[in-house]
Amino acid sequence: MELIDRLSVDHELELGEYEGLVASFCPELASYAAGRACEARRSVYGDDVFIRGLIEIGSYCRNDCLYCGLRRSNRGAERYRLSREEILACCEEGYRLGFRTFVLQGGEDAAFTDEVVCDIVASIKEAHPDCAVTLSLGERSRESYRALFDAGADRYLLRHETADRAHYAQLHPAELSWERRMACLRELSDIGYQVGCGFMVGSPHQTSATLARDLKLVEGFRPAMCGIGPFIPHHATPFAHEPAGSAELTCYLLSLLRLIDPGLLLPATTALGTLDARGHERGMLAGANVVMPNLSPITVRRKYELYDNKACAGSEAAEGLAELSRRMEAIGYHVVVDRGDVRRRATE
Repeated sequence: MELIDRLSVDHELELGEYEGLVASFCPELASYAAGRACEARRSVYGDDVFIRGLIEIGSYCRNDCLYCGLRRSNRGAERYRLSREEILACCEEGYRLGFRTFVLQGGEDAAFTDEVVCDIVASIKEAHPDCAVTLSLGERSRESYRALFDAGADRYLLRHETADRAHYAQLHPAELSWERRMACLRELSDIGYQVGCGFMVGSPHQTSATLARDLKLVEGFRPAMCGIGPFIPHHATPFAHEPAGSAELTCYLLSLLRLIDPGLLLPATTALGTLDARGHERGMLAGANVVMPNLSPITVRRKYELYDNKACAGSEAAEGLAELSRRMEAIGYHVVVDRGDVRRRATE
């Protein structure tokens, strides 16, 4: 508790201290951290909950990550690509519902060239100039990131997955490198994006030491957003029989992330909502302030299967926004119509 108090004031700890906090996880400590985290979030964002409309634009991926159901080796995956017109229609519907940020997410698919994505981004911004566009399309060249930024993209989400080089190699094929992932995050930041990173909680081979490195990376990199969620296995991957991560530990880490950076945009993720029916509520009560309901066409939602049994109905879906709002109001939070840009304290 002394370390949590110090983190809430200094917003930094030594690597070994982070490891000690993770290793000491227990319900009492998590409850204390959550209380301090909610104070920190309230000081910057009040009780507002920002919503992002998630549009999963395609399930093709050239990569073969060991944990992901979209991996190229999964011959049983149902593949699809949304057209420009379908994506713009999703945005139209989302705008009507009250979304002011659209997140275009997909696998690393060569069909989504710079020309194609730039046209989509520019069209969204032309139709909805008061909205933000977030892209989550994996590793691309610096020139590509620059072109997408110049077309109007505001944010880019690229989960680092783990801040430990050796652990990264245990989760990914040899052609993917931790060094390249870190270079992409730096390039995105240099270009001017609001950058999001993130990691899985409970992924195979993960330890308190690897999670401590994740916390230290966020402390040093200072992303605008950090998306974390429990690891959930997919039946068509090498990790099919690995145990799922813990919703409780995920919420504890949300609290620690909030104390590292009170201005961090911190989602209660779909993975958390999949593992725990009250995941959104538990995430908010741990310090989160973002939810990303699914705006994708209903016909493709089940096809974007990163892990088994992914939630995409009810409060996880854009059409369930009223339900989500009721659930947030019940615990004292308020879903707002807002771009939900990152806020930094006056001293930063």
